[in-house]
Amino acid sequence: MSVLARWCARHRFVVLGVWAGAAVVLIGLVVGMGSNFKTVADLPNSESAHAYTLLGASTDSPQTGRIVWHTTGQAVDSAEVRGDVARMLTTIASLPGVEAVVSPYAAGDASRLNTSQNTAYADVTVTDDVDVAQVRQTAQSIENDRLQVETGGQAFAPTTTSGGIAEVVGILAALLVLLVMFRSAWAAALPIITGVVGVVTSLLFVMVGSHAVDLSSESITMGSLIGLGVGIDYALFIVDRHRKALMAGASVHDAIGQAGNTSGRAVIFAGLTVIAALLAMFVVGMGVLTGMGQAAAVTVLFTVLAAITLLPALLSVLGPRVLSRRQRRLLSDSSDVTARKSAPGRARSRRGPARRWAALVTRAPAPMAVLALVVLAALAVPVLSMRVGEADASSDPAGSTSRQYYELMSPAFGGGIDATLLLVAETPDGSSAQALDTLVTRLPSVPDVASVALGATARDGVQVVQVTPSSSSGAKATVDLVDHLRRDVIPAAEAGSHLQVYVGGQTATNIDIADALMSKLPLYLALVAGLGFLLLVLAFRSLLVPLVGAVSNLATIVVGLGALTAIFQWGWASNLLGVGDGAPISYIVPIMVVGVMFGLSMDYQVFLVSRIREEWAHTHDNTRSIRTGVAETAKVIATAAVIMLCVFSSFGFSGQRIVSCIGIGLALAVVVDAFVVRMILVPALLRMIGDRVWAYPRWADRLTPRLAIEGPANKIDIPSDQMDAPPADNLVGAAGHASAAADRR
Repeated sequence: MSVLARWCARHRFVVLGVWAGAAVVLIGLVVGMGSNFKTVADLPNSESAHAYTLLGASTDSPQTGRIVWHTTGQAVDSAEVRGDVARMLTTIASLPGVEAVVSPYAAGDASRLNTSQNTAYADVTVTDDVDVAQVRQTAQSIENDRLQVETGGQAFAPTTTSGGIAEVVGILAALLVLLVMFRSAWAAALPIITGVVGVVTSLLFVMVGSHAVDLSSESITMGSLIGLGVGIDYALFIVDRHRKALMAGASVHDAIGQAGNTSGRAVIFAGLTVIAALLAMFVVGMGVLTGMGQAAAVTVLFTVLAAITLLPALLSVLGPRVLSRRQRRLLSDSSDVTARKSAPGRARSRRGPARRWAALVTRAPAPMAVLALVVLAALAVPVLSMRVGEADASSDPAGSTSRQYYELMSPAFGGGIDATLLLVAETPDGSSAQALDTLVTRLPSVPDVASVALGATARDGVQVVQVTPSSSSGAKATVDLVDHLRRDVIPAAEAGSHLQVYVGGQTATNIDIADALMSKLPLYLALVAGLGFLLLVLAFRSLLVPLVGAVSNLATIVVGLGALTAIFQWGWASNLLGVGDGAPISYIVPIMVVGVMFGLSMDYQVFLVSRIREEWAHTHDNTRSIRTGVAETAKVIATAAVIMLCVFSSFGFSGQRIVSCIGIGLALAVVVDAFVVRMILVPALLRMIGDRVWAYPRWADRLTPRLAIEGPANKIDIPSDQMDAPPADNLVGAAGHASAAADRR
């Protein structure tokens, strides 16, 4: 890595030109080709998928939406209202992408008309080519002070886009954190520039790649969310290590080489762990998640490449300006490195808060471990009641179009009007047809069933029964109803006949997808935990250190999911984030949080334990090694976590429930991981285990390949009085890989 970093530093303008040229080429391709994102609609092997097959339909079939209107001060079926609505519906029927419009005023059809509530609705069947905004504008063109019109349903579900002021604020907050840490505008700007360049070029690459790989449009948002956080952090680690080397007396190119050979190695290892976790999403067997994982993995790869190539070139261009004015003044005033290693600096370093904290953890490891476990358990408790599903209009933000639609529809037609279940029945003979009739007769008496209606015959031997629940699609009662129908009601009707009935429809499909993915979550957890264990075994040649790391990583993940449950399912803060009331957690969220947090937790574990391991190699004093490792990595881990908090939490205000869930979940999990798990729990457990933590069987030592994450150790002693940071936090680059010679006896 030192060779690559030095080459990039010497040929800085070539490197800058390559990155600029790549961006220009990708921009040209995107302008010329555009993107080809699509909704990846592969369904798991489930009952609802079989129902679609019997109907000869798919999720790409024309969708149905609804236009609802409510009158105040006049009857909904008055001649004036009928005339205005008829003209509006005729205009909508002529719009591109609209296949059919069914008016509630058709003769003999009163199901869409509730005169007691003065509310009526029309069904509108559309294709993917429809302009939803145009339909909505046309529908609301007849509104007046006595007539309110809203659109809703699957076809007219609102779409929101991420991006904007919230993300900009997050990046600016990260810049402020870096300014406080480095006290240098250039040093603070470098991680932001590197991270943004890596993310932008990767997203351009993903847009081009969408022509070759099936990707959903959400992949862009997921990529930017994950890429910005890790990209800025990776660059931070290298810049910090480079500055320490400069202050130790190294030349600019030597400092770049040292940073590349230590922090650069750690960044590559950390990035590969995140990429591996994201690509492992294929085990859940769903294309939309696999695509998101692939897009996010590409983004992480580009941020790693930017950190190990673009950043050294930028550091070479800036030279000593990456240091603050005070640091440059100290360098110019000092005649040699020895003169800078002053006793006062060493004394202040020993008295710093990071060293006092490290001493406290190592002096009382058992109480500190108990404290950390209590905090983690309290934060994780909500996960026990986590319910996975899809939010519906009833939980959308107050005042939104979809919420206003729900508030008009539900009083007149019930909360489950948009959660209709399709019972697709195979009736190959007369006895099975009779059994279906009996089932239809019994269905209205089933709890939580609001209405039952026979649908049009799909084809010979296949009939459809529409069952409308009394509750909305996201309600637990609706999920229980589907389960009750499948487990109890339908099997009883099928007994003794050849009748086969499958529960389908969008609501049942969402339930099946959630069940299928959650059934794969334990496998995914086991996969990432096992992967983390093996990587840490390779890194530290120990069995207990990887075990502590794997268990603590799982604890962080559970805490993140618990926080999501409290905030978004229980609704503790979902309204403050602009995504509406409490609702089930989308099935995408747990998988994404598990994958990303595994990688990030591994990062912090490597940065902390590698410094502890280095000290152990010098002293073979476990207590001293833990104390030194915590003291010298506390600041960089804390700063990285605060940056992650700023970037991830900014996505919490995106207005998209799924993006907000992932952003807030990751932000809180990262903070807990850094300040509770890495700064308290892990060092306390390592201290309690003692020297045995570094034991490694001889047979395993012979079989295990040697992997040097931090590269060759370079002893660097930087007195705290020469750094702008507080004296206690005289840290070492990315993984804390500087020698603490001033603190060794």
